[in-house]
Amino acid sequence: MAAQPNHTLRTVFVTGLQNAHAVEHQALSLLDRQLDRLVRYPEIADRLRSHRVETEDQIRRLDDILGSLGERSSTFKDLALGFMGNIAALTHVPAADEVLKNQFVNAAFENFEIASYTSLVALAEASDLPTTAALLNETLKEEIAMAAWVQDSVPALTRKYVDLRAGGGSASR
Repeated sequence: MAAQPNHTLRTVFVTGLQNAHAVEHQALSLLDRQLDRLVRYPEIADRLRSHRVETEDQIRRLDDILGSLGERSSTFKDLALGFMGNIAALTHVPAADEVLKNQFVNAAFENFEIASYTSLVALAEASDLPTTAALLNETLKEEIAMAAWVQDSVPALTRKYVDLRAGGGSASR
């Protein structure tokens, strides 16, 4: 017998929420490793700190949504993606242009989150959960704003990096 459409929708939605929860833990790891190392780029560090607070709020929203559905996050996924976030951030450490590479990764990561939350909003709407859709839309808007900031910051960051290198100093972070 085929699965009920609403059962399939719920299963896909809960899995997506658990995946987003894990991705937010990965984001925290990426942000923390970058913040540990940013020295010459306080404008980047300030925005990353602000987004870290948003990310913690996003995790709480996801916990609330999962709880309202009688579900919870996947500890395994949270730990696995958190670990992968640490590894990903550390791969750029030896690079002379670490700060640029990290910003490029941030751009890709934010756009991945935008796609994920766009999907979750569609699932919440299809599940007739308007309050949940509103919470997910709040996160989506934050991710869109962060992605725009990251993208907009690349030219100035690149120029600052080149200026620091030209001045003979370390510019990697």
